[in-house]
Amino acid sequence: MKLSKALSFALAILIASASLSVHAQERPTGRGGERPRPEQQQQQPQPAGKGVLRLLPADSITEHSIDLPQGQLAYTATAGTFPLYDQSGEQSAAIFYTAYVAKDAAPGRPITFVFNGGPGAASAFLHLGLVGPRILDFGPDARDAANAKLIDNPNTWLAFTDLVLIDPVGTGWSRAAKADDGKNFWSIDSDANTMAKVVALYLNNNNRAASPKYLLGESYGGFRAAKTARALVREQGIAINGIVMLSPFLEGWMTFGNESSALRAALMLPSLAAAELERKKALTPESLAAAETFAMTDYLKTLAGRPPEGDAAKAFYSRVAEVSGLPLDIVTEARGFITDAYVKRLRAGMIVSRYDANFAVDDPFPDRLSPRGPDPILDGLSRAYGGAFAAYARNELGFKTDMTYVLLANDVTRHWDWQGGRGQASADADIRVLLSFSPSFRLLIAHGYSDMVTPYPMSRYVLDHLPPESPPGRTQFKLYPGGHMLYLDRKSREAFSNDAATFYRGN
Repeated sequence: MKLSKALSFALAILIASASLSVHAQERPTGRGGERPRPEQQQQQPQPAGKGVLRLLPADSITEHSIDLPQGQLAYTATAGTFPLYDQSGEQSAAIFYTAYVAKDAAPGRPITFVFNGGPGAASAFLHLGLVGPRILDFGPDARDAANAKLIDNPNTWLAFTDLVLIDPVGTGWSRAAKADDGKNFWSIDSDANTMAKVVALYLNNNNRAASPKYLLGESYGGFRAAKTARALVREQGIAINGIVMLSPFLEGWMTFGNESSALRAALMLPSLAAAELERKKALTPESLAAAETFAMTDYLKTLAGRPPEGDAAKAFYSRVAEVSGLPLDIVTEARGFITDAYVKRLRAGMIVSRYDANFAVDDPFPDRLSPRGPDPILDGLSRAYGGAFAAYARNELGFKTDMTYVLLANDVTRHWDWQGGRGQASADADIRVLLSFSPSFRLLIAHGYSDMVTPYPMSRYVLDHLPPESPPGRTQFKLYPGGHMLYLDRKSREAFSNDAATFYRGN
């Protein structure tokens, strides 16, 4: 989910400290039924927290059902919190989560732990955008936040896996006991270690240790998933069966790298090309493959060498302009490199979203030359997930609190400890070890064509440079129309969900 603050928002979430010990009461598994009525809601008693944690209510367990293409599915929903404790026995934080468990499921049903990115994003994006039994519908064109409404999700992943959606400290309704202690949870390692503890806690308290276990992460959440999987083995002795990454951030040197990097530019060009092809209604596997070939051959070679001159320069820059859709003068001025200029110059009089280069709206500041500013998707559309989830949790899940639900936490983003700098952050080694040490581990990476925050060729580059798999075929790479949040497109959401179901079946 870029080189600016907006990128940090799109790249993942946060959590915990390796020194924290975690404890929580056991939750009953519950049963399925109809949409909740007051008499169906069960409240689980729990110790009152201190400070802001006193605003958190007891866990709420409700029963529901949903009509799916394969028939009616009854399930139990639990909206609650896990208290975390430090070494002195004092509560250090509370983690909000939502769990969906199918009723009367067959033995061996998988369970998937879900988180978003940022760092500083709550799970409401994936929750109401992709996997949950209820989704937020933005209208036929997926662009109307003011009139968005919750509807049943016919493609919910609950059809093939139970779900536990987690909001790290500082996001959603998860909070540190003391305001200044949030930073103890905001680093790569502490986040992964505590996320692993929360996963282990849920598995143990709900007797799910024997279930097939998966992680799903979007943007920085993909990076987090790889780190959490390693922490689960190292700290908790739990091996997982697979990871699904959506629009993942994997390598800091690619995502945050130097704008004069020839390789980085070559890995960004195909996403701009896809947006241009889609605008012309000419996006096909063959046309995109041609753009990818150009990017990794003539384009990369030219950028890596001495800048062309004369007629050669005119021909090269004209080709880049044609492929990318950028005006020729902008391409020439940048000597062919992809810069943030596309935000303001890709579509005349409009501003383009970094999260989807094919998503453009009227430019609210046409007189400003700087591409910095609010993003049409991040700031104009997707923030509706926050208010929608708060209402959904209160009215349908029975979790009632006056605490503000934080969808995107600026303080988490600003204070995140990248442990050596965000340009050095890497999930490559984690993926390699997971594939090498566990012959049954599998990985699915999915992207939208026109995502400019985490362009799809960057993930493909990582996969292409992994050692050969043994047995082969354990990594999959899928592309769909759309951008960073490809689930905003109904057809892409349906296709991705179907591909995920196949992945879970091991086919």
